[in-house]
Amino acid sequence: MTSTTPTTQALAQLLELPGVAEGVDAARDACTQLRWHEGLRRRIPEAAAESRVRGAAASALLEGAEPAGSQGSVGLVRDLARGALPWDARAHDPVWRVLTGTVRATMATEHLGASYLRSPAQVTAALHTAATSELLPVSQVGRPRLAGQDCREWTDLGPAPDAQELRARLALVHELIAAVSSGRAPTLLVAAVVHAEMIVARPFVLGNGVVARALERTVLRVGGLEPTGVAVPEVGHADRAGTDYRGALGAYATGEREGVRLWLLHCAEAVQRAAAEGVLVADAVRAGRLS
Repeated sequence: MTSTTPTTQALAQLLELPGVAEGVDAARDACTQLRWHEGLRRRIPEAAAESRVRGAAASALLEGAEPAGSQGSVGLVRDLARGALPWDARAHDPVWRVLTGTVRATMATEHLGASYLRSPAQVTAALHTAATSELLPVSQVGRPRLAGQDCREWTDLGPAPDAQELRARLALVHELIAAVSSGRAPTLLVAAVVHAEMIVARPFVLGNGVVARALERTVLRVGGLEPTGVAVPEVGHADRAGTDYRGALGAYATGEREGVRLWLLHCAEAVQRAAAEGVLVADAVRAGRLS
């Protein structure tokens, strides 16, 4: 892919929308400040692991999967990640199965580097498998919807696209993901459009939001905007119980210029909040306060 392809040209045009370039710059500055945090000296892996814990908990919250009990979701996710709690502890509970699938998908992002993103269809399939292997029949795990198959998620955005439109939108997502490793596309805009297109297109019968947020996390890190992986983009979207997130996605789904602009501004602000949460993670690592 070169810098003159239609996809990257379109992304450059998005930067011209009012406020978007400024939002991208502010997000980049926030991520740069996080990168130089003293708590990350030689301790990035520890902080990045905690980021995935907090990110998985926030992503599950956005899916409506917040298990009942005195222990918060972050604590449950941390126990799952460190092996202190069995994955099948509440296998009979559908909320638990969504939570554990979200955790698996978020944790899987750790191993996705630039070489993986050159095979974007395999990446999306792998993340979907992690998210839904306990929720869907084998024939639907990791595989886009076929003609006649519907998706009942995100119905507030309107009907899920049919198989023909779905293939076109998924091809765009794959093209954008592959562009990340080229370094020629603005990372934040790639992450934002990939995220939104995965939810609007709803390529899978179930689990599209989980996969979309895992892809955004991966693109932000591999694309170099936040290479430490310590920022927590899922927390950025979950602010105010995700109401702004859903509203901005609804605006994007209209396909109108202003709707797309609102989504991009939301994502730029979400990355700033993600970096702020990353600072809290780094502070906790430096002080030895991670539970």
